[in-house]
Amino acid sequence: MRILGLSALYHDSAAALIIDGRIVAGAQEERFTRIKHDASLPTHSINYCLEYAGLKPADIDVVAFYEKPFLKFERLLETYAAFAPRGFTSFRRAIPVWVKEKLFQKDNLITYLKTFDQDIDWASKLIFSEHHLSHAASAFFPSPFDEAAILTMDGVGEWATTSLAHGHGNHLSMQKEIHFPHSLGLLYSAFTAYTGFKVNSGEYKVMGLAPYGRPRFAQKIMDNLIDIKEDGTFRLDLSYFNYATGLTMTNDKFAKLFGGPARSPETEIGQREMDLAASIQSVTEDVVLRLARGIKKETNASNLCLAGGVALNCVANGKIQAEGIFDQLWIQPAAGDAGGALGAALVAHHLYKDGDRNPVSSGDGMSGTYLGPGFEQSDIEARLSKAGAVFKCLDETAVIDHTAEALAKNKGVGWFQGRMEFGPRALGARSILGNPSNAETQRTLNLKVKFRESFRPFAPAVLREDVRDWFDLDADSPYMLIVAPVENNQCIPLSRLDLERRGIDRVNAQRSTIPAVTHVDFSARVQTVHRETNPRFHSLIKKFKEKTGVPILVNTSFNVRGEPIVCTPEDAFRCFMATGMDVLIIGDCVLYKNEQDPKLAESYAESFELD
Repeated sequence: MRILGLSALYHDSAAALIIDGRIVAGAQEERFTRIKHDASLPTHSINYCLEYAGLKPADIDVVAFYEKPFLKFERLLETYAAFAPRGFTSFRRAIPVWVKEKLFQKDNLITYLKTFDQDIDWASKLIFSEHHLSHAASAFFPSPFDEAAILTMDGVGEWATTSLAHGHGNHLSMQKEIHFPHSLGLLYSAFTAYTGFKVNSGEYKVMGLAPYGRPRFAQKIMDNLIDIKEDGTFRLDLSYFNYATGLTMTNDKFAKLFGGPARSPETEIGQREMDLAASIQSVTEDVVLRLARGIKKETNASNLCLAGGVALNCVANGKIQAEGIFDQLWIQPAAGDAGGALGAALVAHHLYKDGDRNPVSSGDGMSGTYLGPGFEQSDIEARLSKAGAVFKCLDETAVIDHTAEALAKNKGVGWFQGRMEFGPRALGARSILGNPSNAETQRTLNLKVKFRESFRPFAPAVLREDVRDWFDLDADSPYMLIVAPVENNQCIPLSRLDLERRGIDRVNAQRSTIPAVTHVDFSARVQTVHRETNPRFHSLIKKFKEKTGVPILVNTSFNVRGEPIVCTPEDAFRCFMATGMDVLIIGDCVLYKNEQDPKLAESYAESFELD
C-alpha cells in the first residue's frame, strides 16, 4: 500500500510518503521554493517523494489530506455568528476566499492532482483526516511505544486546539478536546505578535528571549487572560483578543493591561519585552505540566507522545522530562503542520486500511527524520563545478579529520551530508557547525553567518554516550526538542562584571566550559547524536572530541535569517559565499572560502523576508 500524505494552504505545506506502513520520504515545500513557511500546494515535495521511491502518480493507492476543510468553514461561520456584529470586516474578507478556494477544497484538490496525471480517478483515492488526528498519528505511530497517551497542542485545527488521544498497537482514538477560541498556541502567538515578532514564525524567538527576563507578568496573565484548572484544561478571556474575528491578535484592552502598544518589529527589544516573554513562557510551562500530570492521573499511561506546534516548545518539553511524570517521552520532530502530512498518511494506513505497524529494532520509525532529498557524490561534484566552486575531494576519513581540525581552530563550517531533515530542525544533515568551547562562536555565528538577533541561543549536538557528563539529561533527545541544564561541573561562576550585565548584554557572560551553547539560564537545547541514524555526523563529533576533549559541536540550521534551510548543493554554496562561513563540506567535497572567486558572493540575505 503506497500512501501519499499532504498538508497545505495554511503554513508549512509538505508531502510525505509511506509504503506498507514504512515512512519512506517527507519534505516541506519551502525547501524547494525557497519561500519560508510556504503554504502553497506541495508540488515539488510530491515530485520528490515519487522520484525518491521510483513511483509514478498511478502507483499511489491513497492520497490523504491532513484536515477537513468543511469543518473549518463551519467553525468560521459559527465563530462569526457567536461574535456578531463584531468582526464583520474580517468576515467580509474571509468569506470570498473560503467560498472560492476552501469550501470546495475537495474538488480543488482533485483538479490539482490531475496535473500530475489527468487519467487517474483521484476522487476514489482522496481521503481527509482531521487536523488533530493527523498530529496524534504522526506522534504515536512512528514512536517506539506499543501504547501511549498522545497530547496535541497548537493554534487550532478544525475546532480542536488541545487534544488527548490514546494509541495502542495500530489503533488510535481521540479522547478529549479543548476547542477554539480557547487555545494555548494562540495565546502564545498573541504574545509573539505583541512583543514584535511574526506569528507562526517568531514563537521560538519568544522562547529564546524568555531567560533574559523575569516572569513579572505571569500572575497578571493568569488573573486576567487564562483560567487554568488543576488538570491543565483552560479557558481564555476573549475580551483581550482579536484573533477570533479581527485582523490582529490582540486589542487595546490587552495593550492597556500590559502598559502600552505592541513593540514594532525590528525595533530595540526592551526589558518589558523580555519580561513578557519570560511570563508567557512560564504560564505555558505551567499549563503543559498540569496537562501532563492530569493525563497521567487519568490514563496511568507509561509513555507520552507530543505533537502540534506547541510541542516545539522544547523548554516546556524539558520540564515534562525533568519531572519524570511519564517513564518515556517521544516528540514528533515535524511537530507542526508539515508533520500533518505524515500523520494523514499514517491515519490512512492504520485507521482506514487497518494496516500493521512495522516494529523498530531500535530508536523509532522516523529514520532520524532524514527523509528529504540526498545527492550522489558525482552529482554534487557536477553541481559545484557548474556553480563555479573550487573544491577538492577526499575520502571519508580525511573529510572527517579536515572538518574536525577546522572546527577545533574555531572556523565556521557548513555541513551538507546525506538526506535532508524533515521538520524545522537541522540535525547534522543541513547544519552550520562551530566550536562550543569558544566564547565568540555564538556572536560570530549570529551576526556574521546567520545575520540574526544576537540573543538567540545555539544548540549542542552531543554524542549520545557522553550526554550525561555534560548535561542534566540521561535520555535520548535526537530531535533537539528537549532543553536541559548544563551539568554543574561544566558551569563557571559568573564574574562580578558578568553579574552586572543587563538585558541582551547578558549573552556575553561566560557561564560554562561550553559557552557557545549555554543559554543565559545555564540551559541548552540538546541534540543527542546516534551512530545508528547519522554515522558520519557521529564520527565527526567523535573526532572533534579526540582533538579537543569535548564531544559536542554547535549545531544550527544551514541558512540565513528568513531563508529556509538549504536543500541542494547550489543552495549551500550560495549561502556559504554570502556569509562569514570559512569552510563548506558537501559530501566528500571540501571548500575553503579563501580559495573561492569573490565575484560569486551574492548579497542575497536581503532577498528573504525577515522572519
